[in-house]
Amino acid sequence: MGMTVVQKILARATGQPFVAVGDIVEPAVDLAMSHENAALVVNQFSEIYKSTGLEAKVWDPSKIAIIFDHRVPAESSKTATNQKKIRDFVAKQGIKKFHDIRGDEGGICHQILPENGYVHPGYVVVGTDSHTTSHGALGAFSFGIGATEMACVWTLGRILNIEVPGTIKVVVHGTFGPYVSPKDLILYLIGKISAQGANFKVIEFHGEAIQKMSTSGRLVLCNMSVEAGATSGIVPADAETIRYLREQTKLAHDIPLVTPDADAVYDQVIEIDASKLDLQIACPHTVDNVKPIGEVEGKKVQQIVIGSCTNGRLDDLQIATEILKGKKVSHQVRLLVFPASGRVYQEAMQKGYIATLMAAGATVCNPGCGPCLGVHQGALADGDVALATTNRNFQGRMGNPNSEVYLCSPAVAAASALTGVITDPRKAGK
Repeated sequence: MGMTVVQKILARATGQPFVAVGDIVEPAVDLAMSHENAALVVNQFSEIYKSTGLEAKVWDPSKIAIIFDHRVPAESSKTATNQKKIRDFVAKQGIKKFHDIRGDEGGICHQILPENGYVHPGYVVVGTDSHTTSHGALGAFSFGIGATEMACVWTLGRILNIEVPGTIKVVVHGTFGPYVSPKDLILYLIGKISAQGANFKVIEFHGEAIQKMSTSGRLVLCNMSVEAGATSGIVPADAETIRYLREQTKLAHDIPLVTPDADAVYDQVIEIDASKLDLQIACPHTVDNVKPIGEVEGKKVQQIVIGSCTNGRLDDLQIATEILKGKKVSHQVRLLVFPASGRVYQEAMQKGYIATLMAAGATVCNPGCGPCLGVHQGALADGDVALATTNRNFQGRMGNPNSEVYLCSPAVAAASALTGVITDPRKAGK
Protein backbone atom coordinates (compact mmCIF):
# COMPACT_ATOMS: atom_id res chain seq x y z
CA MET A 1 0.00 0.00 0.00
CA GLY A 2 1.33 3.42 -0.96
CA MET A 3 1.55 6.58 1.14
CA THR A 4 0.23 10.09 0.78
CA VAL A 5 2.61 13.05 0.99
CA VAL A 6 1.97 13.56 4.70
CA GLN A 7 2.43 9.87 5.47
CA LYS A 8 5.81 10.01 3.72
CA ILE A 9 6.83 13.14 5.62
CA LEU A 10 5.87 11.61 8.96
CA ALA A 11 7.66 8.36 8.12
CA ARG A 12 10.86 10.30 7.48
CA ALA A 13 10.41 12.42 10.60
CA THR A 14 10.01 9.32 12.77
CA GLY A 15 12.70 7.22 11.10
CA GLN A 16 10.26 4.60 9.85
CA PRO A 17 9.81 3.09 6.39
CA PHE A 18 6.03 3.33 6.62
CA VAL A 19 3.33 4.92 8.76
CA ALA A 20 -0.37 4.18 8.48
CA VAL A 21 -3.31 6.50 8.96
CA GLY A 22 -4.28 6.32 12.62
CA ASP A 23 -0.78 5.54 13.91
CA ILE A 24 0.36 7.62 16.89
CA VAL A 25 3.76 9.13 16.18
CA GLU A 26 6.23 11.65 17.62
CA PRO A 27 7.90 13.29 14.60
CA ALA A 28 11.00 15.44 14.75
CA VAL A 29 10.23 19.08 14.03
CA ASP A 30 12.15 20.95 11.32
CA LEU A 31 10.77 24.42 12.13
CA ALA A 32 8.84 25.80 15.10
CA MET A 33 7.22 29.21 14.64
CA SER A 34 5.56 31.64 17.04
CA HIS A 35 4.56 35.30 16.92
CA GLU A 36 3.75 37.53 19.91
CA ASN A 37 2.12 34.57 21.63
CA ALA A 38 5.67 33.34 22.15
CA ALA A 39 5.30 35.16 25.49
CA LEU A 40 2.92 32.37 26.55
CA VAL A 41 5.31 29.73 25.24
CA VAL A 42 8.19 31.28 27.19
CA ASN A 43 6.12 30.98 30.38
CA GLN A 44 5.31 27.32 29.73
CA PHE A 45 8.89 26.57 28.71
CA SER A 46 10.17 28.08 31.98
CA GLU A 47 7.71 25.94 33.95
CA ILE A 48 9.09 22.78 32.36
CA TYR A 49 12.57 23.56 33.64
CA LYS A 50 11.59 25.10 36.98
CA SER A 51 11.74 21.89 39.01
CA THR A 52 14.79 20.40 37.27
CA GLY A 53 17.45 22.83 38.43
CA LEU A 54 18.77 22.85 34.86
CA GLU A 55 19.32 25.90 32.71
CA ALA A 56 16.37 26.42 30.36
CA LYS A 57 17.78 25.91 26.87
CA VAL A 58 15.86 25.32 23.64
CA TRP A 59 16.71 22.15 21.74
CA ASP A 60 17.94 23.92 18.59
CA PRO A 61 17.76 27.72 18.23
CA SER A 62 18.33 27.46 14.47
CA LYS A 63 14.98 25.69 14.08
CA ILE A 64 12.90 28.28 15.92
CA ALA A 65 11.39 31.32 14.19
CA ILE A 66 9.67 34.18 16.01
CA ILE A 67 7.94 37.00 14.17
CA PHE A 68 6.14 40.04 15.58
CA ASP A 69 3.06 40.63 13.44
CA HIS A 70 -0.24 40.64 15.32
CA ARG A 71 0.07 43.95 17.16
CA VAL A 72 2.73 45.98 15.38
CA PRO A 73 3.72 48.55 16.39
CA ALA A 74 2.58 47.73 19.91
CA GLU A 75 -0.84 49.22 20.67
CA SER A 76 -0.61 48.98 24.47
CA SER A 77 1.88 48.83 27.30
CA LYS A 78 0.92 45.19 27.90
CA THR A 79 1.79 44.22 24.33
CA ALA A 80 5.00 46.23 24.43
CA THR A 81 6.06 44.53 27.66
CA ASN A 82 5.38 41.06 26.22
CA GLN A 83 7.36 41.94 23.11
CA LYS A 84 10.26 43.08 25.30
CA LYS A 85 10.08 39.78 27.20
CA ILE A 86 10.35 37.86 23.93
CA ARG A 87 13.26 39.99 22.70
CA ASP A 88 15.16 39.18 25.90
CA PHE A 89 14.41 35.46 25.49
CA VAL A 90 15.48 35.47 21.83
CA ALA A 91 18.78 37.14 22.70
CA LYS A 92 19.48 34.76 25.57
CA GLN A 93 18.66 31.64 23.53
CA GLY A 94 20.54 32.74 20.41
CA ILE A 95 17.51 32.52 18.13
CA LYS A 96 18.51 34.07 14.78
CA LYS A 97 15.24 33.63 12.87
CA PHE A 98 13.73 36.57 14.72
CA HIS A 99 11.80 39.26 12.88
CA ASP A 100 11.16 42.31 15.00
CA ILE A 101 9.16 45.40 14.04
CA ARG A 102 11.34 46.50 11.13
CA GLY A 103 10.49 47.83 7.70
CA ASP A 104 13.24 45.88 5.97
CA GLU A 105 12.60 42.38 7.30
CA GLY A 106 9.32 42.43 9.20
CA GLY A 107 5.89 41.21 8.21
CA ILE A 108 3.23 38.60 8.76
CA CYS A 109 4.64 35.28 9.96
CA HIS A 110 3.05 33.22 7.18
CA GLN A 111 4.71 35.42 4.58
CA ILE A 112 8.05 35.75 6.37
CA LEU A 113 8.64 31.99 6.58
CA PRO A 114 8.35 31.19 2.85
CA GLU A 115 9.96 34.34 1.49
CA ASN A 116 13.03 33.80 3.68
CA GLY A 117 13.40 30.16 2.69
CA TYR A 118 12.69 28.83 6.18
CA VAL A 119 10.29 26.15 4.86
CA HIS A 120 11.41 23.34 2.54
CA PRO A 121 9.53 20.41 0.96
CA GLY A 122 9.22 17.47 3.33
CA TYR A 123 9.57 19.55 6.50
CA VAL A 124 7.46 19.13 9.60
CA VAL A 125 6.50 22.69 10.56
CA VAL A 126 4.52 23.64 13.66
CA GLY A 127 3.34 27.06 14.73
CA THR A 128 1.32 28.62 17.52
CA ASP A 129 -1.13 29.97 14.96
CA SER A 130 -3.94 28.10 13.24
CA HIS A 131 -2.97 29.40 9.79
CA THR A 132 0.39 27.65 10.01
CA THR A 133 -1.31 25.39 7.45
CA SER A 134 -0.13 27.99 4.89
CA HIS A 135 3.28 26.40 4.54
CA GLY A 136 1.93 23.25 2.97
CA ALA A 137 2.15 25.37 -0.19
CA LEU A 138 5.85 24.45 -0.24
CA GLY A 139 5.26 20.74 0.24
CA ALA A 140 5.66 20.72 4.03
CA PHE A 141 3.40 19.14 6.64
CA SER A 142 2.58 22.30 8.54
CA PHE A 143 -0.01 22.74 11.27
CA GLY A 144 -0.96 24.79 14.32
CA ILE A 145 -0.40 23.80 17.95
CA GLY A 146 -0.93 25.37 21.38
CA ALA A 147 1.54 27.16 23.63
CA THR A 148 2.06 24.18 25.94
CA GLU A 149 2.71 21.88 22.98
CA MET A 150 5.17 24.41 21.59
CA ALA A 151 7.00 24.58 24.91
CA CYS A 152 7.49 20.80 24.64
CA VAL A 153 8.78 21.21 21.09
CA TRP A 154 11.25 23.86 22.25
CA THR A 155 12.43 21.38 24.88
CA LEU A 156 12.47 18.08 22.98
CA GLY A 157 12.55 18.97 19.29
CA ARG A 158 9.57 16.81 18.46
CA ILE A 159 5.80 16.94 18.70
CA LEU A 160 4.32 14.37 21.06
CA ASN A 161 1.57 11.87 20.35
CA ILE A 162 -0.01 12.99 17.10
CA GLU A 163 -2.19 10.78 14.96
CA VAL A 164 -1.27 10.25 11.32
CA PRO A 165 -4.17 11.97 9.54
CA GLY A 166 -6.19 10.72 6.62
CA THR A 167 -6.12 12.79 3.43
CA ILE A 168 -8.71 14.29 1.11
CA LYS A 169 -7.45 14.60 -2.45
CA VAL A 170 -8.72 17.66 -4.33
CA VAL A 171 -8.12 17.59 -8.09
CA VAL A 172 -8.62 20.90 -9.88
CA HIS A 173 -8.92 20.67 -13.66
CA GLY A 174 -8.93 23.37 -16.29
CA THR A 175 -8.13 27.07 -16.24
CA PHE A 176 -9.56 29.91 -14.17
CA GLY A 177 -11.78 32.44 -15.91
CA PRO A 178 -11.24 36.24 -15.83
CA TYR A 179 -10.68 37.55 -12.30
CA VAL A 180 -11.34 34.11 -10.78
CA SER A 181 -8.51 33.25 -8.40
CA PRO A 182 -7.22 30.72 -5.85
CA LYS A 183 -9.25 32.61 -3.21
CA ASP A 184 -12.43 31.78 -5.10
CA LEU A 185 -11.35 28.15 -5.38
CA ILE A 186 -10.76 27.69 -1.66
CA LEU A 187 -13.95 29.54 -0.71
CA TYR A 188 -15.89 27.31 -3.10
CA LEU A 189 -14.28 24.17 -1.62
CA ILE A 190 -15.04 25.24 1.95
CA GLY A 191 -18.63 26.00 1.00
CA LYS A 192 -18.90 22.61 -0.70
CA ILE A 193 -17.58 20.42 2.13
CA SER A 194 -18.43 22.73 5.11
CA ALA A 195 -16.36 24.11 7.97
CA GLN A 196 -16.14 20.60 9.45
CA GLY A 197 -15.76 18.70 6.19
CA ALA A 198 -12.04 18.07 6.58
CA ASN A 199 -11.83 17.77 10.37
CA PHE A 200 -8.56 16.08 11.45
CA LYS A 201 -7.61 15.44 7.83
CA VAL A 202 -5.15 16.85 5.32
CA ILE A 203 -6.28 18.40 2.04
CA GLU A 204 -3.85 17.46 -0.73
CA PHE A 205 -4.18 19.57 -3.91
CA HIS A 206 -3.63 18.21 -7.44
CA GLY A 207 -4.57 18.88 -11.06
CA GLU A 208 -3.62 21.08 -14.01
CA ALA A 209 -4.89 24.26 -12.36
CA ILE A 210 -2.69 23.61 -9.32
CA GLN A 211 0.36 22.75 -11.43
CA LYS A 212 0.02 26.10 -13.22
CA MET A 213 -0.63 28.01 -10.00
CA SER A 214 2.02 30.25 -8.44
CA THR A 215 3.32 29.63 -4.93
CA SER A 216 1.43 32.76 -3.90
CA GLY A 217 -1.83 31.15 -4.99
CA ARG A 218 -0.93 27.87 -3.31
CA LEU A 219 -0.34 29.74 -0.07
CA VAL A 220 -3.94 30.99 -0.28
CA LEU A 221 -5.27 27.43 -0.65
CA CYS A 222 -3.24 25.99 2.21
CA ASN A 223 -3.78 29.02 4.45
CA MET A 224 -7.55 28.58 4.34
CA SER A 225 -7.62 24.77 4.44
CA VAL A 226 -7.99 25.10 8.19
CA GLU A 227 -11.33 26.87 7.60
CA ALA A 228 -12.66 23.52 6.38
CA GLY A 229 -11.42 21.97 9.63
CA ALA A 230 -8.27 20.52 8.06
CA THR A 231 -5.19 19.78 10.12
CA SER A 232 -3.19 20.96 7.13
CA GLY A 233 -3.33 21.70 3.44
CA ILE A 234 -0.52 20.60 1.16
CA VAL A 235 0.56 20.94 -2.45
CA PRO A 236 3.08 18.26 -3.39
CA ALA A 237 6.36 19.99 -4.25
CA ASP A 238 7.06 20.36 -7.96
CA ALA A 239 8.87 22.57 -10.49
CA GLU A 240 7.06 25.67 -9.22
CA THR A 241 8.25 24.95 -5.68
CA ILE A 242 11.84 24.71 -6.88
CA ARG A 243 11.46 27.90 -8.94
CA TYR A 244 10.13 29.80 -5.94
CA LEU A 245 12.84 28.62 -3.58
CA ARG A 246 15.60 29.31 -6.11
CA GLU A 247 14.37 32.74 -7.28
CA GLN A 248 12.72 34.15 -4.17
CA THR A 249 14.90 32.74 -1.40
CA LYS A 250 18.15 32.09 -3.33
CA LEU A 251 18.26 28.53 -2.02
CA ALA A 252 21.20 26.82 -3.74
CA HIS A 253 21.35 23.25 -2.42
CA ASP A 254 19.41 20.27 -3.74
CA ILE A 255 15.69 20.30 -3.01
CA PRO A 256 14.30 16.76 -2.62
CA LEU A 257 10.65 16.56 -3.61
CA VAL A 258 8.13 14.47 -1.67
CA THR A 259 5.27 13.21 -3.79
CA PRO A 260 2.47 10.73 -3.08
CA ASP A 261 2.65 7.15 -4.27
CA ALA A 262 0.47 6.24 -7.23
CA ASP A 263 -1.40 3.75 -5.04
CA ALA A 264 -1.83 6.09 -2.06
CA VAL A 265 -5.19 5.66 -0.35
CA TYR A 266 -7.39 8.73 0.15
CA ASP A 267 -10.41 9.16 2.40
CA GLN A 268 -12.15 11.12 -0.33
CA VAL A 269 -11.46 12.48 -3.82
CA ILE A 270 -13.06 15.76 -4.90
CA GLU A 271 -12.84 17.00 -8.49
CA ILE A 272 -13.38 20.65 -9.44
CA ASP A 273 -13.51 22.24 -12.90
CA ALA A 274 -11.78 25.63 -12.56
CA SER A 275 -13.26 26.85 -15.84
CA LYS A 276 -16.77 26.64 -14.36
CA LEU A 277 -15.86 28.37 -11.10
CA ASP A 278 -17.51 31.72 -10.37
CA LEU A 279 -16.32 34.50 -8.07
CA GLN A 280 -17.18 33.53 -4.50
CA ILE A 281 -18.19 35.47 -1.38
CA ALA A 282 -18.19 34.07 2.16
CA CYS A 283 -21.10 35.70 3.98
CA PRO A 284 -21.52 36.34 7.72
CA HIS A 285 -20.84 34.77 10.08
CA THR A 286 -19.14 31.57 8.89
CA VAL A 287 -16.52 30.91 6.23
CA ASP A 288 -18.59 28.08 4.75
CA ASN A 289 -21.57 30.37 4.15
CA VAL A 290 -20.36 30.81 0.57
CA LYS A 291 -22.38 32.21 -2.33
CA PRO A 292 -21.60 33.13 -5.93
CA ILE A 293 -21.06 36.86 -6.22
CA GLY A 294 -24.27 37.31 -8.17
CA GLU A 295 -26.29 36.50 -5.05
CA VAL A 296 -24.73 39.29 -2.97
CA GLU A 297 -23.94 41.99 -5.53
CA GLY A 298 -25.03 45.44 -4.41
CA LYS A 299 -24.54 44.83 -0.68
CA LYS A 300 -23.41 48.13 0.83
CA VAL A 301 -20.08 48.08 2.70
CA GLN A 302 -18.29 50.60 4.89
CA GLN A 303 -14.80 49.15 5.08
CA ILE A 304 -12.70 47.12 2.66
CA VAL A 305 -9.45 45.42 3.61
CA ILE A 306 -6.92 44.13 1.07
CA GLY A 307 -4.03 42.22 2.63
CA SER A 308 -3.33 39.67 5.38
CA CYS A 309 -1.45 36.37 5.29
CA THR A 310 -4.06 35.17 2.81
CA ASN A 311 -3.99 37.89 0.14
CA GLY A 312 -1.32 40.49 0.89
CA ARG A 313 1.34 39.45 -1.59
CA LEU A 314 2.65 41.31 -4.62
CA ASP A 315 0.27 39.70 -7.12
CA ASP A 316 -2.68 40.61 -4.88
CA LEU A 317 -1.61 44.24 -4.77
CA GLN A 318 -1.00 44.17 -8.51
CA ILE A 319 -4.55 43.13 -9.37
CA ALA A 320 -5.97 45.73 -7.00
CA THR A 321 -3.74 48.39 -8.57
CA GLU A 322 -4.84 47.47 -12.08
CA ILE A 323 -8.50 47.86 -11.13
CA LEU A 324 -8.04 51.10 -9.15
CA LYS A 325 -5.53 52.87 -11.40
CA GLY A 326 -6.75 56.30 -12.47
CA LYS A 327 -9.97 55.94 -10.43
CA LYS A 328 -11.17 56.96 -6.99
CA VAL A 329 -12.39 54.94 -4.03
CA SER A 330 -15.98 55.77 -3.16
CA HIS A 331 -16.32 58.32 -0.35
CA GLN A 332 -18.81 55.93 1.24
CA VAL A 333 -16.11 53.38 2.00
CA ARG A 334 -12.71 53.11 3.71
CA LEU A 335 -10.11 51.07 1.84
CA LEU A 336 -7.25 49.72 3.99
CA VAL A 337 -4.29 47.97 2.37
CA PHE A 338 -1.86 45.83 4.37
CA PRO A 339 1.08 44.32 2.44
CA ALA A 340 2.08 40.94 3.85
CA SER A 341 5.70 41.87 4.54
CA GLY A 342 8.23 44.66 4.40
CA ARG A 343 9.71 43.04 1.31
CA VAL A 344 6.33 43.00 -0.43
CA TYR A 345 5.79 46.63 0.61
CA GLN A 346 9.14 47.70 -0.86
CA GLU A 347 8.58 45.79 -4.11
CA ALA A 348 5.11 47.32 -4.41
CA MET A 349 6.61 50.78 -3.96
CA GLN A 350 9.25 50.12 -6.61
CA LYS A 351 6.56 49.04 -9.06
CA GLY A 352 4.41 52.07 -8.30
CA TYR A 353 1.57 50.08 -6.76
CA ILE A 354 1.58 51.94 -3.44
CA ALA A 355 1.48 55.37 -5.09
CA THR A 356 -1.38 54.27 -7.35
CA LEU A 357 -3.38 52.82 -4.48
CA MET A 358 -2.92 55.93 -2.36
CA ALA A 359 -3.83 58.20 -5.29
CA ALA A 360 -7.06 56.22 -5.58
CA GLY A 361 -7.84 56.89 -1.91
CA ALA A 362 -6.53 53.78 -0.16
CA THR A 363 -4.88 54.00 3.25
CA VAL A 364 -1.76 51.86 3.09
CA CYS A 365 -0.59 50.57 6.47
CA ASN A 366 2.44 48.68 7.68
CA PRO A 367 2.43 44.88 7.36
CA GLY A 368 0.54 43.20 10.17
CA CYS A 369 -2.44 41.15 11.28
CA GLY A 370 -4.27 43.85 13.24
CA PRO A 371 -7.48 44.38 11.26
CA CYS A 372 -7.92 40.69 10.45
CA LEU A 373 -8.57 39.78 14.08
CA GLY A 374 -9.80 43.21 15.11
CA VAL A 375 -7.15 44.16 17.67
CA HIS A 376 -5.33 46.92 15.84
CA GLN A 377 -5.66 49.37 12.92
CA GLY A 378 -9.13 48.97 11.50
CA ALA A 379 -11.70 47.74 14.02
CA LEU A 380 -15.31 48.05 12.89
CA ALA A 381 -18.08 50.23 14.34
CA ASP A 382 -21.53 49.01 15.36
CA GLY A 383 -23.48 48.21 12.22
CA ASP A 384 -20.47 48.34 9.90
CA VAL A 385 -20.21 45.89 7.02
CA ALA A 386 -16.69 44.93 5.95
CA LEU A 387 -15.48 43.22 2.80
CA ALA A 388 -12.04 41.67 3.25
CA THR A 389 -9.48 39.46 1.57
CA THR A 390 -8.72 37.96 4.98
CA ASN A 391 -9.52 34.40 6.04
CA ARG A 392 -12.22 34.54 8.75
CA ASN A 393 -15.56 36.26 9.16
CA PHE A 394 -16.72 34.96 12.54
CA GLN A 395 -18.95 37.28 14.53
CA GLY A 396 -16.69 39.85 16.19
CA ARG A 397 -13.69 38.76 14.13
CA MET A 398 -12.78 42.30 13.08
CA GLY A 399 -13.23 43.77 16.52
CA ASN A 400 -16.98 44.20 16.89
CA PRO A 401 -19.70 41.55 17.33
CA ASN A 402 -22.23 44.12 16.10
CA SER A 403 -20.72 44.19 12.60
CA GLU A 404 -20.61 41.89 9.58
CA VAL A 405 -17.65 40.60 7.57
CA TYR A 406 -17.76 39.26 4.01
CA LEU A 407 -14.73 37.54 2.48
CA CYS A 408 -13.60 37.84 -1.14
CA SER A 409 -10.66 38.01 -3.54
CA PRO A 410 -8.49 41.12 -4.11
CA ALA A 411 -10.19 41.72 -7.47
CA VAL A 412 -13.65 41.83 -5.91
CA ALA A 413 -12.37 43.99 -3.03
CA ALA A 414 -10.83 46.55 -5.39
CA ALA A 415 -13.87 46.73 -7.66
CA SER A 416 -16.15 47.12 -4.65
CA ALA A 417 -14.01 49.94 -3.28
CA LEU A 418 -14.94 52.00 -6.35
CA THR A 419 -18.67 51.59 -5.84
CA GLY A 420 -19.14 51.17 -2.10
CA VAL A 421 -21.13 47.98 -2.69
CA ILE A 422 -20.08 44.39 -3.42
CA THR A 423 -19.23 44.52 -7.11
CA ASP A 424 -18.27 41.97 -9.75
CA PRO A 425 -14.98 43.21 -11.30
CA ARG A 426 -16.06 41.68 -14.62
CA LYS A 427 -18.90 44.21 -14.72
CA ALA A 428 -17.07 47.19 -13.23
CA GLY A 429 -17.29 50.26 -15.46
CA LYS A 430 -19.94 48.73 -17.70
